[in-house]
Amino acid sequence: MSSSALLVDRSSRGRIRLKGSERASFLHGLLTNDITTLTPGTGTYAAYLTPQGRMISDMRVVETGEAVLLDVEASVVDPLARKLDSLVFSEDVTIENITVPVIALGVHGESAVEILAGIAETPVPALARQFDNAAISVGGRAATIIRDDYLGLPGFDLYLASDDVQRVKAALLQGGASDADDATTEALRIEAGKPRFGVDMDTETIPLEAGLQNRAISFTKGCYVGQEVIIRVMHRGHGRVARRLVRLTLREGAVPVRGEAVLAGETRVGEITSAARSTKSGAIVALGYVHRDQAAPGVELVVGGSQAVVEQLID
Repeated sequence: MSSSALLVDRSSRGRIRLKGSERASFLHGLLTNDITTLTPGTGTYAAYLTPQGRMISDMRVVETGEAVLLDVEASVVDPLARKLDSLVFSEDVTIENITVPVIALGVHGESAVEILAGIAETPVPALARQFDNAAISVGGRAATIIRDDYLGLPGFDLYLASDDVQRVKAALLQGGASDADDATTEALRIEAGKPRFGVDMDTETIPLEAGLQNRAISFTKGCYVGQEVIIRVMHRGHGRVARRLVRLTLREGAVPVRGEAVLAGETRVGEITSAARSTKSGAIVALGYVHRDQAAPGVELVVGGSQAVVEQLID
């Protein structure tokens, strides 16, 4: 069995489950992306905004056919679940924070499907598209498998009952997966250019600054909270925001800390939000916001006295 897959403990993420016949239409009126077009086994990426267009949370939204599952940062799961519940009036929707009873394990790498198939009693579907999902059986117990390539590798999350996690984790390791530490997964995430809420985005961030418009925002759906601000920036401002999130590579020096200045000459033009040493090349990779005039691949900047090059505009 090949060992080219990483096992990632995703228990630090928060999980919310919505049931009821009007769950999709309820979320559709709140979130930035089109939820009503989701069919069983599909999913999307979305954000929930304030009326001023600032982010409350980003989230993975998956429709299983029995429920909608939201995957969010643990720091926002409790207030988000309470907020959503407070917005339910006569709709047929029930909202439950399932972070404690349901735990997620991620398997990422070229052998991920092969390793998962080795522990499942039912066939593991290909799930070719991001956030496609299906029900499978593992160890005689029901589980949900969700496609998510957020580390830049073919990846899948398993949603399991919390008392099944250690047994399934041991089976995945025995089947060929390698336990990944936080430093490894963080480096892969940054290199893949995937911003994390609470680190690279916060409650002052407009989604357009973080480059989420192509992944998280539908420009053809009806109204949602914060839509007026987004549309105004896109139509009147032609999508131009004062700063943009980019991925940079540093050619030497120490790994910068969060908040470290990004300079153009001697002028501060931005700041680092996350950084790590690449597990692939050994170079230092970072995400950070820079002024829109510097937000283009190939632009040379300075971080911590070292030369930094913009490699990618996050989108």
